Amino acid sequence: MSGGAVEDARGRVLALRPLTMLDRLRLFKALGPELSMNEAYLGVASLAASVSAIDGVPLPFPASEAAVENAVERLGEAGIEAAAAALQPEDADTVKTLAGN
Repeated sequence: MSGGAVEDARGRVLALRPLTMLDRLRLFKALGPELSMNEAYLGVASLAASVSAIDGVPLPFPASEAAVENAVERLGEAGIEAAAAALQPEDADTVKTLAGN
């Protein structure tokens, strides 16, 4: 997926960026070993890290646990839900294509 934009339930425009493997590695480092193993926390953190701007105001890639929490707070439930919906593959064939099998 290339970057795109989505509008959340609050009417904000969220700019999205696809997470590269290097981004994921940096997110694991920012979260530390314990939180990186927490699937629920990592899922929300990954969605927050996938948003690069809110209404044109940059949202920096999180470099610490506090930065992840700040991004989640700024996005709120509406922002996280919009990012999740926009980044979710549309069907099983899309998933297979992205996975390469």
